[in-house]
Amino acid sequence: MLLGGTAAHAAPAPTSQPAAVVQAQQPAVLPADLGGKKFTIATDTTFAPFEFRDTSSGELVGIDMDILRAIAKDQNFQVDIQSLGFQAALSAVTSGQADGVIAGMSITDERKKIFDFSEPYFESGVQMAISAKDDTIKGYEDLKGKTVVAKSGSEGLAEAQKLSSQYGFTVKALDQSATMYESVKNQSAVAVFDDYPVLAYGIAQGNGLKVVTEKIPGGQYGFAVQKGKNGELLAAFNDGLAKLKSSGEYQKILDQYLNPKAASSGNIFQLAADSWPALSKGLWNTVVITIVAFVIALALGLVFGFMKVSTSRVLRGVATVYVAIFRGTPILVWAFLFYFGLPQLTGVKGDIFWAGVATLALNSGAYLTEIVRGGLQSVDPGQMEASRSLGLGWGKSMQRVVVPQAVKISTPSIINQLVITLKDSSLLLTIGFAELLYQAQQIYAANFRTTEMLIIVGVIYFIVITLLTWLANYVDKKVNK
Repeated sequence: MLLGGTAAHAAPAPTSQPAAVVQAQQPAVLPADLGGKKFTIATDTTFAPFEFRDTSSGELVGIDMDILRAIAKDQNFQVDIQSLGFQAALSAVTSGQADGVIAGMSITDERKKIFDFSEPYFESGVQMAISAKDDTIKGYEDLKGKTVVAKSGSEGLAEAQKLSSQYGFTVKALDQSATMYESVKNQSAVAVFDDYPVLAYGIAQGNGLKVVTEKIPGGQYGFAVQKGKNGELLAAFNDGLAKLKSSGEYQKILDQYLNPKAASSGNIFQLAADSWPALSKGLWNTVVITIVAFVIALALGLVFGFMKVSTSRVLRGVATVYVAIFRGTPILVWAFLFYFGLPQLTGVKGDIFWAGVATLALNSGAYLTEIVRGGLQSVDPGQMEASRSLGLGWGKSMQRVVVPQAVKISTPSIINQLVITLKDSSLLLTIGFAELLYQAQQIYAANFRTTEMLIIVGVIYFIVITLLTWLANYVDKKVNK
């Protein structure tokens, strides 16, 4: 791939050396003894058979993962693997959040300006696939006037764009292999261009496609580190890769994934049961980050809400600017800024949980500020005047007269904002936070049962939000009698 990595394996014969195997080369730099040092390695989230989530164990597995772990064991270092998504993985390395990236990443001259690459560990290629039910598309010449899809930044996208002018079809870029395949099956596109191993793996897992073209020889995949940094890690990877190939373990890893077993059958209830360990972990993360973020957001909403009704122009101005900034910018901008941008600017390694909390809390806090302000101003001004006429000061009047009434008025809106915050937490999957939808993506990236998984996740969200709303309304009735 050129920018993004999704690799799929076509199924070469198990007894022969696949075309994908690249001959080992000795590293230019002799590896040092890393002494058990731990490195953070970023990777993609949905790139079977190179990296994907095993639904039974919840572990990241695949060609990249097995090669990396085998090399780490041989070279005496540890790895902390972060499943972020391809573009986020690259950002993690360039921002210093990760020491290296392995994600079906093609070695290109453009990328060599930013990254230092290992020796190639896989040689890929691109194929075109169509719906298994489609008998009208036999080759590129049948694509005239039609739309095809390819992964953003991938080698498949580059090849499709080269062919589009010759054969007169339109190319649409999407972010994930599973999404591309669904586009072909639902007929919003007639074909998909993707790395041949990814296509072969998906077809074996029942993604509903079939290959109709020969493989276009493609680029080589490499492990990468930020340019000029982590040279010892790169040298260790090269040395370990050479040893894997000479021992035959490298070929065993390829054979395991390039000749996949067919997907297991089962209805949606069986799928839900099999997926529950991973989904329950995602659900727990979703609930925890929502609660923590909302508590902080509520505090922010109260502080800035009172500032909005203050008699001080300065306080009102500060609160107005805060609300304008966080209501006027997308959540994703802040998620990337807090997790990738700030560490790059400050040199301090970020924490994905607290980056997510900051994103949700500051965004939700801006809306809660307006809810609090609206609640306070909706109380009849005569209430304050009557309280002051009885001798109570401004503070006591607010505490005993205005605020209790404002709370009753604002509670339904506050509950609604809690629900919105819970749903907004799903956006954190873009920085690799393992919430509920993230876990679902990990699962359907491996089994390609996208529609069923999204139905399951939708039902879980519905149940959780219903229970949360019921609990909040119950508390509201008890407190605001």
